[in-house]
Amino acid sequence: MAYRADEEYDYLFKVVLIGDSGVGKSNLLSRFARNEFSIESKSTIGVEFATRTVHVDDKVVKAQIWDTAGQERYRAITSAYYRGAVGALVVYDVTRHATFENVERWLKELRSHTDPSIVVMLVGNKADLRHLRAVSPEDAEVFAEKEKTFFMETSALESLNVENAFTEVLSQIYRVTSKKALDVGDDTAVLPKGQTINVGGKDDVSAVKKGGCCTT
Repeated sequence: MAYRADEEYDYLFKVVLIGDSGVGKSNLLSRFARNEFSIESKSTIGVEFATRTVHVDDKVVKAQIWDTAGQERYRAITSAYYRGAVGALVVYDVTRHATFENVERWLKELRSHTDPSIVVMLVGNKADLRHLRAVSPEDAEVFAEKEKTFFMETSALESLNVENAFTEVLSQIYRVTSKKALDVGDDTAVLPKGQTINVGGKDDVSAVKKGGCCTT
């Protein structure tokens, strides 16, 4: 997982977006990856992903962010979707309390499919809709503290904290990965045994193969 392909990046981290349908996962992804927002965004069918490179300390980190539908009928893809993920943004809509209530179930599912060291950020999206708010930041902070996750409110529409949420997750993954490398006495970051990166794009597949990463 720690390799350099054509000197383009030092690390490749897979991050997943999860949460109920309609909470704004796809717009968070498009805002972070392409600085775009679609007011008429439709529900994602199946899986989409995008990549973006960021700098963490003096390293170049490539984030591969996966976005899938929140509807129950697509949940059969979960094991492949989660495999190899080292970070997750669990998203709810601050104007719909039911989406916040369902975060606990999403977290349980996430943790049953991933390594215990996965970095999790609880994200309250649509913070621009202040007059419709149904979930207070204080309640979300208490929940995040209980679940030992990070927490941030965002607005994909106003581009509020979107950059911060993703870069904080990537920075924390980098710290976890670096610590693992130090613990095993290696100067290259090593993810837990059995963790793999599964990629769906041609360019990424070639990059992974060049780096000698295993795929399943």
